[in-house]
This record gives sequence, structure tokens and C-alpha cells, in this order.
Amino acid sequence: MGLKIKDFKTDAHNDWCPGCGDFGIVNAIQMSLADMQIPRHKSAIFSGIGCSGKTSHFINVYGVHTLHGRVLPFAQGAKIANPEMNIIAVGGDGDGLGIGAGHFVAAGRRNVDMTYIIFDNGVYGLTKGQASPTLKLGEQTKSLSNPNPNYNVNPIALAIASGFTFVARSYSYDVRQLKDLITAAVKHPGLSFIDVLQPCPTYNDLYTRDWFAGTDQIDEKTSKPMPRIYDLAESGYDPIVHYSNLDEVNEKLSQALSKSLEWNIKIPTGIFYKNELITPYTKRITDKIPNYRENPASKQKISKNGKPTTDISKILDSMLVS
Repeated sequence: MGLKIKDFKTDAHNDWCPGCGDFGIVNAIQMSLADMQIPRHKSAIFSGIGCSGKTSHFINVYGVHTLHGRVLPFAQGAKIANPEMNIIAVGGDGDGLGIGAGHFVAAGRRNVDMTYIIFDNGVYGLTKGQASPTLKLGEQTKSLSNPNPNYNVNPIALAIASGFTFVARSYSYDVRQLKDLITAAVKHPGLSFIDVLQPCPTYNDLYTRDWFAGTDQIDEKTSKPMPRIYDLAESGYDPIVHYSNLDEVNEKLSQALSKSLEWNIKIPTGIFYKNELITPYTKRITDKIPNYRENPASKQKISKNGKPTTDISKILDSMLVS
């Protein structure tokens, strides 16, 4: 019998706020893993610090709860050490685009075959609602005493500029679309990024579920709300780089950057950019390291009869202070 969604759920206590978008993201990850029938011992979830950091506790695969802003180095190391593993890294917008921004950019240059999902709500929810890197200049949530004095980071544009080869956005209340995007991201041969717009009902009273539903912008003809979220796929948008022609690559990068700037009245979701023609990092180093694919670090013996197989005594001796 195949794996089901219930097989990817744990009994860990969940203390997220009622209505938090994190619930939808976790459900989508569980649904995606079940759909792909990936064995639990072949998957690992790495999470950073913040409300989203608890994600690795709620999904029944290997999980690593890492340091603030350092989820990508941990996750990339695991994939390089064991290329057979399916690696998903998750974290908040503050975790990944604040203290972790340098690692975000560096990861794009490597194109390690893994997926990174950011829970994007514009605030640091765990530490009482300070402005995160994605909150726009001049905006003031109910948790801020003054308007935000900093310009915001555009996660989609930054991922594209950094070299991510799969870049997408979803909405945490559209669980089915998010599930499909996670599946596509995991199957993509390279570094995938999904920016998930996620309402924070406790601290962010600007980007609420009603705001995304367009209840503040009424269609004069139908007298109905005009939802802000729309799917790029439904508009005939083609994100795929079909040929390794520089003109086409630049065209697809330019249209993705342009779409990343759409906000407020209409907000695009779906796949912005997808390029499978760039070789993943683990394949690049195959030619550099003999037998890497057959004998990666995770399969190498580090001890024999309880004793280390490597002698580092000379290195330690050189560090002695007389």
C-alpha cells in the first residue's frame, strides 16, 4: 500500500495562532510528499528560526531544526553529502532574507538540487511583529509604533538575480496550487525557490485573508470583490527556458523580473522562471571527485572498530600553544 497524507503527519504539539497561513503550507508539503510517494527515509526537512521553524517537527520525515539564517548551508551540505536524499528547506522571510540573505544569494550560484520555501508574511511573528525584509517602505502594521523606515526585498527578483533555476510564488490559502508547485519544485533538477504569501492574523493587519481576497476593491459591474491573487498559467505565461540560447534566457529572465514587480491590485502566483538546462551542482562535481555518485560522504566509513580512519594528530599538534 502506498504512502498517504496521514503517514507524513506527526503527533507534535502545534501552537501556531488560529488562522495562520503556516498550516496551509505544512499541509501542502505533506500532500506533495504523499503524491510523489517519496519514501520517508529518502526525505529531509530543514527549518530555520521563527514560527516556520517548527515545520520540521510536523512532517514525518527526517528533520533538522537549524540556526537562525543558516538553513540553506545545512540543507545544501546534506544534499551534497547524500545526493539520493530529497531535501526541502523552509524558513520565514526574516530568517531567509534578513540574516540569511547572504546564504540565499550564494545558494543561487551553486544550483544544488533541492527546494527552498519561504513563509512570507512581512513580519517577525515569533518575536512580536517587527518589520521583516519583505514589508514595504512606509507601511505600518498594528505591531509597529512607526511606519517601516526600510525599503523591502523582492524575493522573486532576488532569487532570479541570484541564479535559482526554478522560481515560483504561491498563496498559503490556495493549498492545492501550492502542493502542485512543491511537487514541480522537488522534481526540478536544480535549486528551486517558492515564495509563499502567508497572512499573519496576529501581527500583520495589512495583508490579511480579506485583503488577498480583494474585499476592499469591488467590481462596479458585479458588485463583487476582485481577488488580488491570480495564476500565471491561466494567462498563457510561459516560464520555461526551452533552449540554451542567450537571447531566450535573457527574455525569460526579463519577463520574470517584470512580473515580480506586479503588486497591490493584482498579484501573480505560479512559476515565474524555470531553466532545466543548467547543470546542478552535484553533477558538476561528479567529474572533479572520483566515484562521488557511487561513494558520497554519507556512505564513507569514518571509523573502524570504533577508531577514526583519519589521523588528524599532526594538525592538532600544530595548533598547540607552548
